[in-house]
Formats: sequence, C-alpha cells, structure tokens
Amino acid sequence: MWEALIKIGLLIFVIMTAVAYFVLLERKVAAWVQDRKGPNRVGLPLTKIRLFGMGQPLADGVKMVLKEEYIPGHVDKALYVLAPISILASALATFAVIPFGSIWPTADGYIDFVVAPGFDAGLIYVFALSGIAVYGVILGGWASNNKYSFLGGLRSSAQLIAYEIPLSLGILGIVLTAGSLRLDTVIAQQAETGMWNAFVQPLGFVVFLVAATAEAARLPFDLPEAEQELIGGFHTEYSGMKLVMYASAEFLHMITAAFLIVILFLGGWHFWGITGSGTEITWVTALLRVLVLFAKICLVVFGFMMVRWTLPRFRFDQLMALAWKVMLPLGMVNLVLVAAMVEYFNNAVAEKPLMVFLVMTGLMLVSIVVTAVLAPLGSRNERSPVGDLPT
Repeated sequence: MWEALIKIGLLIFVIMTAVAYFVLLERKVAAWVQDRKGPNRVGLPLTKIRLFGMGQPLADGVKMVLKEEYIPGHVDKALYVLAPISILASALATFAVIPFGSIWPTADGYIDFVVAPGFDAGLIYVFALSGIAVYGVILGGWASNNKYSFLGGLRSSAQLIAYEIPLSLGILGIVLTAGSLRLDTVIAQQAETGMWNAFVQPLGFVVFLVAATAEAARLPFDLPEAEQELIGGFHTEYSGMKLVMYASAEFLHMITAAFLIVILFLGGWHFWGITGSGTEITWVTALLRVLVLFAKICLVVFGFMMVRWTLPRFRFDQLMALAWKVMLPLGMVNLVLVAAMVEYFNNAVAEKPLMVFLVMTGLMLVSIVVTAVLAPLGSRNERSPVGDLPT
C-alpha cells in the first residue's frame, strides 16, 4: 500500500508540475513562431534572477489560487462544480497504467515503475477514461445554463465521440500485432523485433495521430472553445480554480496522447543499441530508458505545439467530415491490412522488416489517394444561390 501511495504522490506531483511548465513552453513556442520574446521576466521569488521566465508558472498558479471562487446564480451548482472535477480526475487516473521507462531493479527483486503494474486491460482502461472527458465537457456546458456554453458542449461532445472511433481502430491494430492489451507488452514487442509500429503500421499511425489530436482538442481541432464563435466555449462561465481544472485537463489529454503515440507507435523506451530489448536490466539501462521515453514525449508535445501555432482551424463541417469520411475508412482499411499481415506473414516483421515497411507504406499511400478522390474536403466558397444578403 505504501509503495502505491508513494507512486501516486510522485506521479501527481510530476505530472502537474509538467503541465505548468508545458504551458510555459507553449507560450515560448508561440512567441518563437510569431517572432517575439514571450514570457521572460518572472524568475525566482524575492530575487532578481529571471531564469528565462521559469517563475511564470508559479506566478500564474498563485494568481489563480487567490482569485475569487465565484459561482453565477443561474447555474446548476452541483453539476457546475462536478464537471471540472470529473474531467481532471479522469485525466489524472489515466496515468495509473502508463509505464514510465521500464522495470526498476532493486536488491530484493524488481519494482514496476508504474502505479498499477501487471494490469492486463491497460489499453481498455485508458480508452474508457479518455471517454469520460466527454461527460466533463457536456456537463459543464449544460450546468452553465448559458446558450454559448451549451452549444460549445454539444459541439465538443460530437467531436470527441466522432474521433473516438478512428482512435479505437488505431489501437486495435496495435493489439493485433502485440497480442496483448498491456502497454509494457506493446513496448517489449517493438523492442524484440527492432521495428517500431509506426513503420509496421504507417496508416494506423497517421489515423491515430490525427484522432488523438482531435481528442485532445488541439488546433486545428479546437472547435470546443473557438473563442471568436462561442466566447470561451463550454467553460464560458468558469473562473478561478475550476477554470484551472479544465485547462489542466486539456494539457493532460495532450500529454496522455503523447505518451500513447510514443508507447504504441514509437517504441516507448526502446532505442537501438542504447536501451536493450530484455527485461534483465541494470540501473544505468533503466535510467536510459526513462530518459529516452521522456525525450520522445517532449518531441511529440513540441510537435503538437508547432501544429497549434502553424495551422488554421477547421470549420465544424470539415472537422466532422474528416472523422466520418476519411479517418473512419482509413482506420478500417488499416485494421484489415494488419489482420491480413498477422494471419499470413506472422514472422515477417522480425525477418523482413524492410519488406513490411515498403508494402505497408505503399498501401497507406494508395488508401489516402483513394479516400481523397472519393471524399474530397475542399472548401466551398462559391456565391450563395439566393444572392447576397442585404447590408
């Protein structure tokens, strides 16, 4: 029990600190993309040491804690308070089954560097908790008793439910190749073959990456908030720590998506010639595995941030058409291709990795071209047939 409690305490501390500093990193990336400096003044408290603005998250946290906890009179108070708590709790609970690095060796045996070790349905657990985010969003919109918040909640729930389907199809392809629902087994399978799933299932990787970005409500899929249309979206009526819960949950979903992308498709802690492929490891190897995993996580998170500050937002009809007309068919095609590969070429990944990569990449390109021809998503900017509206 004490081991589990210590793991939970460390995990919450590290994850919430990472969220605070990823917010700072995103502001830095936004400033770099827009050719400005970004936050660079706040440093250590009571000193003149600025540390490139590293004290900014602390200042923001203190400000939000000290803000008045105001609840509008027209809201449903019970659901209004429950909504941000539920979405933050589910986002944090997801990390219980995520392996951080690998098995940590001790004199008495091994300590699994994961809160809930040996959980055989890890992928189902992660997918189920990610679905709870829908309830937190739609409850916030409903409980706010505000038409803008309600519309934001409806649009968000439609988006999240639509993209859960291609997300699950991408996960099913991984389950077929790994033969397990355990995340550590997926990493071990990639380490043993020496071939990451992004190369074995490039089409599934593309589908999962797009769907995970939409599930995290990151640009160009941030329609739940779309400020110029819905003020602040489903959390228009929220402020103070309740707004912090929503913002933290958004970043936690992005970090969770980065973990899943790395673990399922980019080899997890595996890196050729550095981290090994077996479970009998030394302290040095265990530390290298943790460092490799977090380096990959940071690169994926940086990619999410670059996409946010580079691409424009989709229209809502384009967003839904992409889910149902493009991602869903591509996800089904990938699942069928992977099932055929596992059935007829079970050992090809280990014996002929280059052939598998070339065949699956070629099939991915053919599938994308066919889908683009059958379901074009081009903008329709022609004049309305009823003429111009009066000014």
